[in-house]
Amino acid sequence: MKRLHWPRWMPVDPYILALIATVGIAALLPARGAAADVASGASTGAVAFLFFLYGARLSTREAMDGLRHWRLHVTVLACTFVAFPLLGLAARGLVPVLLPRNLYEGLLFLTLVPSTIQSSIAFTSIARGNVPAAICAGSFSSLAGIVLTPLLAAALLGNSGGGFSADSLVKIVLQLLVPFVAGQLLRRWVGGFIARHKKILGYVDRGSILLVVYTAFSEGMVQGIWHQVSAVRLMGLLAVEAVLLAVMLAATWYGAKALGFGRADRVAIQFAGSKKSLASGLPMASVLFGAHASLAVLPLMLFHQMQLMVCAVIAKRRAKDPEEPDGEPALSRAGGTRTAAGTAPRSG
Repeated sequence: MKRLHWPRWMPVDPYILALIATVGIAALLPARGAAADVASGASTGAVAFLFFLYGARLSTREAMDGLRHWRLHVTVLACTFVAFPLLGLAARGLVPVLLPRNLYEGLLFLTLVPSTIQSSIAFTSIARGNVPAAICAGSFSSLAGIVLTPLLAAALLGNSGGGFSADSLVKIVLQLLVPFVAGQLLRRWVGGFIARHKKILGYVDRGSILLVVYTAFSEGMVQGIWHQVSAVRLMGLLAVEAVLLAVMLAATWYGAKALGFGRADRVAIQFAGSKKSLASGLPMASVLFGAHASLAVLPLMLFHQMQLMVCAVIAKRRAKDPEEPDGEPALSRAGGTRTAAGTAPRSG
């Protein structure tokens, strides 16, 4: 008998499987009492360390060079922090008919999270797009998200998401912004070490996020909030997220065309402007939502896997697009260079 294989055009990120396993462990063995205090403290330290690494990895020179293509970056930022949140607010009309309020708050938070970096670069490369622009756009979005995501969450979610207040903003500054700035300041001395041990630190990154997920879902289990969500409600959430992704994929592609961008730039805008970062969103949710973080991150986890599967199909189809009339690959007007296709997308 022939062995069954998962279709290559529909990738399942192994990290998503690890996240699901972590949720299962939290459901069976949630941290309680003193163990919960230890897990919470470790999670806080892990989040700070994550953002220190983000700061240490971001090349200031690359960021400054990318400013020359400012129209593209402004377009991506507008998609990420304006168009997405507006769609999230429009989904408020689905409460309570299709979405319960707690899942809607998680959906709205999803729309406020910055874009990805790794997967946007990978898909842009596969589709023969402007890879340098995708690198800069993802970096700028992540940097802006450290400030904009908490401020937008405070403005749009109010006190419903777990007690947004001046104390919450102070926590954001201390746990996210200060470590990020410290990473930037120390990059001159630690950048080489991070580059040499990139693979090992990548495991530290992902392990830290798994700890954040375990802590958040443990708190949710202890408080019994999972009894508030049914399978029908989850299916409704998936349907809403599918529509949200489809609308943003269409808006980024055809909107970029209307703004006069070339094909390569449109590819970068579509993949950077239609995604949301799991790596940035999970730590932020743990700080902003506290005990309610488990339901807040559920829509983001589902959307992340959905965007990987759909964008993998689109990227491979874009790679078959005909070359431009001059016979050269369809690259950026701003001088982007073609990179090898086939890079495997990763969580971002």
